[in-house]
Amino acid sequence: MRGLRLAALVGALTLVIAGCTEDKAAPQAAAAVVWTKVELPAEPVVLTARGEQLLIGLRDRSAKVAPRLLLQQADGSRQEIKVQPKSPYAFEATWYSIAYDGQRLLALGGAPGGAHANTRWTVWTGSAKALIEYPQEFNTFGGQTAGALYSAVITPTGQALAGSWGSAQTGLDGAIWLPRGTDQWVRQPSAKTPLESTPSLLLSPNFATAAGNGILLVGSQVRLAPNVVQQETALWRSTDVNQGWSRIELPELGDRSQGNSATCSSATACTIAGFVDNELALWQVDGTQGKRLQNVPAIAVGDKDKLPPPVEDNGQLYQVVAEGNKVKVVSGKDGNWTVRESTGPEGVVKDAKLVGKTLYLVAGPTDQPATLWKTTLS
Repeated sequence: MRGLRLAALVGALTLVIAGCTEDKAAPQAAAAVVWTKVELPAEPVVLTARGEQLLIGLRDRSAKVAPRLLLQQADGSRQEIKVQPKSPYAFEATWYSIAYDGQRLLALGGAPGGAHANTRWTVWTGSAKALIEYPQEFNTFGGQTAGALYSAVITPTGQALAGSWGSAQTGLDGAIWLPRGTDQWVRQPSAKTPLESTPSLLLSPNFATAAGNGILLVGSQVRLAPNVVQQETALWRSTDVNQGWSRIELPELGDRSQGNSATCSSATACTIAGFVDNELALWQVDGTQGKRLQNVPAIAVGDKDKLPPPVEDNGQLYQVVAEGNKVKVVSGKDGNWTVRESTGPEGVVKDAKLVGKTLYLVAGPTDQPATLWKTTLS
């Protein structure tokens, strides 16, 4: 009996010691990211970075001209770019996307209007001196077969607007608008290209960015077969603005997935942020080959969640994401990641851009104006 008691005591002590050992070996929680609020004259809605410059798209709800634009230099100084609206909806537009290559500016704005409160799109072009709206004929972006617009893109060889349009076959096609002269935009045909939907494959790109001279579109495609509906992340890439489109297949797409945003470091190397089975997912494409990055933290991401384009600094990837109104920063590389909570911003993440070592973030409660924040990457 004494032997049994002794054995039990030794076993209990072993479990306690093992438990203490495991506690000591457990990784410590990473320190929270400390964000500093950036004061602005109006509500930030979209960011664009170019070298050491940061473009801040604003919405001034109380002003006669609601869309405003600031250009911030490396030393923190700012200049307001003159915004010149012409059509009625331009005066109340909210910025959706702004592209800037250091000289040229191309912006996409939108405001609800009409009996059904559909978005009335406005296109603005110019430079750091002035941004001018050029009104378009209604059927350029509107009408019974209209879809939506989502991105303005500038490449070294041209400018474009990306969106969707009613397909000749079924659903919506991916669509590209190109400029004609200085004041007119023309939608390009998608039929018989990889941007066309078919009865068995419905396309839904929702984000565009420059990839060298070409454009990368990110979104999803839905495969339709008898008794089967499969939504999966999809990419489309051109070689030169609207020329040479191809579809890139990505691996490990789970039961349901979607691409939300992307960043390209060259014409063929891009990182994509999205979700697989309602959890954060990251992919990388090199040439025509894509891979899903492993062990990405299981952070909940759904259809309506905003994922800013991932940013890279000195070999490290950074993805800002909100989960349960808590802003988190995921950092690391394939297979090895850290998740850090945030001190300061809460609510929905709307945009993020890296300028030098400073990461800028637009975030705020869903039903309130957003705020601009910044932090320094170590």
